[in-house]
Amino acid sequence: MNLLQTLEALCGENAPSGFEAPAARVAAELLAPLVDEVYTDPMGSVVGVRRCGRPEAAKLLLDAHLDEIGLMVTGVEEGFLRFAPIGGVDPRMLPGREVTVLTNPPIIGVVACLPPHVQGKEDADRAIPLSELFVDVGLGQEEAAARVPIGTPMVFRGGCTSLSHGKLCGKAMDDRACFAALLRCAELLRERPLDVDLYVLGSTREEVSAAGARCAAFSIAPDFCVAVDVTHGNTPDARDKGFDLGSGAAIGVGPNMTGWMTRRLIRRAEERKIPYTLEVMGGDTGTNAWPMQVSREGIATAVVSLPLRYMHSPIEVLDQQDVEQVARLLAAFVEGLGEEAEYPCCN
Repeated sequence: MNLLQTLEALCGENAPSGFEAPAARVAAELLAPLVDEVYTDPMGSVVGVRRCGRPEAAKLLLDAHLDEIGLMVTGVEEGFLRFAPIGGVDPRMLPGREVTVLTNPPIIGVVACLPPHVQGKEDADRAIPLSELFVDVGLGQEEAAARVPIGTPMVFRGGCTSLSHGKLCGKAMDDRACFAALLRCAELLRERPLDVDLYVLGSTREEVSAAGARCAAFSIAPDFCVAVDVTHGNTPDARDKGFDLGSGAAIGVGPNMTGWMTRRLIRRAEERKIPYTLEVMGGDTGTNAWPMQVSREGIATAVVSLPLRYMHSPIEVLDQQDVEQVARLLAAFVEGLGEEAEYPCCN
């Protein structure tokens, strides 16, 4: 699998929460050659199934979400678009950004900003709230109101760009880079026998409600699940220490992860000499593991994370080698799971 091409295909799609169909179509196309069956569920999530051939086999669900953060048009004033956030949008980074307005066909806009020449001191020292921002699409009031209905979604403009030393930059790396890791995991397992039925999920709406993973977990009823998402990469200005890019997978440790699954991930990493770090998660993990673990009667759950700089921005940065290490760790975890899993699934 060519990771750069895969991420260009996935991140190039404009698919904010609730509008994931373009990314889901690409995800399904990429997944189809690696599994026995691919389908789209009622929530729009993509599910790939590789059956091991054993009767009554246990089910393992690997999840990464396909949606990205975005904006939604709430009104038009003098041709300028007012908007609300879709997911966790930081208003500090919006002024001066290019956005794609998802009309048919899409149009390009820019988030308006006040030039420094006319700013007062109070303007320079404050973050402008979302309620005071608007998008300029270069249209007058009448045409803008006709072409851009209220409720139209918008996303950051951009795709995937190579940086130095194997780093990649772009929008929607959270969490399509982790879905790319799931694709690579399925590729690594393609010629290997399994003793569990493997479900690969590209879930929807994680950024707003986790509804895609919640419903998929209820429908599939897996015995085990692993939520694969991004975590914070280290930067010089970070208040709290994150994870170095190039350090491999981050394995979640905490009360909301099933202990034996965490220990098995660590053991597999050490046996296969796969680089990893531990990420302490004392409460809500902020991932789809939170709702999936309490689906039905409860599901044994683990979290594996990918270090990512500048999360929820159009310039998210990752190391390609970390994607590979996450995929290798997941593949190692899958192998022999049916024989080695601890039942009942307790800590």
